[in-house]
Parts: sequence; C-alpha cells; structure tokens
Amino acid sequence: MSNEKILIVEDEKHLVKVLKYNLEKEGCRVVSAGDGEAGLEAFRTEKPDLVLLDIMLPKLDGFQFCKAVRQASKTPILMLTAKKTEVDKVLGLELGADDYVTKPFSVREVLARVKAILRRASDAEAPKVFCAGGLEVDPERYVVRVKGEAVSLSHKEFEFLKCLLEAQGKALTREQILERVWGYDRSMEIETTTIDQHIARLRRKLGPEADRVVTVKNVGYRLKTD
Repeated sequence: MSNEKILIVEDEKHLVKVLKYNLEKEGCRVVSAGDGEAGLEAFRTEKPDLVLLDIMLPKLDGFQFCKAVRQASKTPILMLTAKKTEVDKVLGLELGADDYVTKPFSVREVLARVKAILRRASDAEAPKVFCAGGLEVDPERYVVRVKGEAVSLSHKEFEFLKCLLEAQGKALTREQILERVWGYDRSMEIETTTIDQHIARLRRKLGPEADRVVTVKNVGYRLKTD
C-alpha cells in the first residue's frame, strides 16, 4: 500500500485511532466518520480508494451505507462486523461488500485484507493487453502493435480480432463471427464470404504475425495464442 486514501466509518473511537495509526504506518491517507450519514458525506467529498465500514452505526447502518455507495460506485468496501451469523455476512456481500472481518479482530488481519482488496482492485483497473509472439492487442484502447509498430485496423477488423481473442484459441464458425461482430441475424441475407474478405485484409496488415489467424477447414477461424 502506498498513498491510498482509506475511509473508516466506525463509531468506536478507540478502534478508529488504532486502525488509523496502523494504516498510516503503511503509507495510507486516512479519513474517518463516526456515523453512517457523515460517512456517506465523507465518501462523496473524499473519494476514497477503500472503505472500512462498521455495520452497527448510528443514523445509517452499514447495510444501508453499502447499498447507497453501490448505486454509484465500485469502490472496495471491507465490512467490520460484530455480527457473527452467516445471514448477516451474506447480506453484506450481496449488497456489494468485497469482504468482511468479524470483531474482535487483529489489526494484522485487517491490514492483510485491505492489501488484498486493493491489489485486486488495481489488477482489475490495469489494462489487459494480449501478447502472443510479436502481436500485442489492447482491446480497451483499440491499439494493435506488431513487433512494436502500431497497426491501423478498421473498426470491423479490430472487432473481428477482438472476437477471436475472446474465444481464447477456440475456433469460431463464420456464422458465429457474423453474429458477434456484425450483429448478424439469421434472417438477414449476409454472405459469410464477408468474413473471408476481412480475413485477407487483416492478415495483410498483421504482416509477420498473419499466420496467427488460422483457417480451420470446414469450420471457420481461430487465433493462435501460443
């Protein structure tokens, strides 16, 4: 952890003090609120990277807080609960909490869970770039590189390549590709040779990585990922 902002919504002042001290030792910035309503206001103004949320809170309980936050944000929430019943734990998770710890807990356990949640959140936000040999594809940024050089693809060519990527090496029929890329309805009269034409252009643009787009006889196409 380094410089992440943590919001603690907890009415036990001693516990807030202990958590704040230890989180700041890990390099975090910490803000706190003593009830659910103040917590929601702090959440909106401070925009924390993670919330440590008690369930039993004055004015607005943790379940209500969690539900309100999840209507507008995916910010990770770690619930701190004195309730030990499975129903309460499941309810918290169903409302959108990422994890929970049951009181009394060790500060070390809380820190470990905070680190794990922040790591998962960071991994989820990181752009997922597909790499195979000299081919790099960034599906979210619509960027393709071959041996480090950017390749200009049309929108349909990129969608076709992305479609094959999502198949994870499995072969797709021409009809499946038409459905996924062109929004093809079987009642529409569209020639499947349209796929072959796009394949030819795509292979030309991929140059030395062209053979990654493999023709599967009597089936369609797949992307060689190894």
